[in-house]
Amino acid sequence: MTTLNLLNALQKIDKPFFSFTDLVNIIDINPPSLKVRLNRLVKKMLLIRLMKGYYILPNRLDQLPAIANQLYYPSYLSFESALSKYGIINQAPYTITFATSRRSKKIILASKAVEYRQLKNNLFVDFNKIENLFIASPEKALLDQLYLVSRGQASLAFDELNLSTINLKKFRELAVIFPKPVQNQVRLFK
Repeated sequence: MTTLNLLNALQKIDKPFFSFTDLVNIIDINPPSLKVRLNRLVKKMLLIRLMKGYYILPNRLDQLPAIANQLYYPSYLSFESALSKYGIINQAPYTITFATSRRSKKIILASKAVEYRQLKNNLFVDFNKIENLFIASPEKALLDQLYLVSRGQASLAFDELNLSTINLKKFRELAVIFPKPVQNQVRLFK
């Protein structure tokens, strides 16, 4: 199979990323030869190594958050990443941040830092799937961030928040499941 045929075959597969096992099944070539071929494609930047054993086509890099979401399940985009996506904060964070009910974890995907922050099971609520990505509601993303702030694990510039997309009633109703320090911070929002 030529390089062009291989890339065309990968483009036609309705999957955002490929594991080495996927590629062994797609390409009729022995695994050692496939590794050499993949390394050459990565060097030519025709394929990007997400992490060991996982690859992505360059034109699918915009799907990185959805891929990170799939790699560590259950999780949903939240904290600074969701707040930035909703325009609540104006800075684009360097790290893609997810909430998870599993252990906290940090990984690098295609040179991008991804962090999964553990929340207690009772706080793992109010997220939706939008275009293959589980994401917190704006209210829940802000509460998740306030939770980390209350624990000294994050910061938030309160005077720079754009709260136009926040439903204050829903925000206050969701806050009751959070510890008292978060609920006290919520009372400051008008």
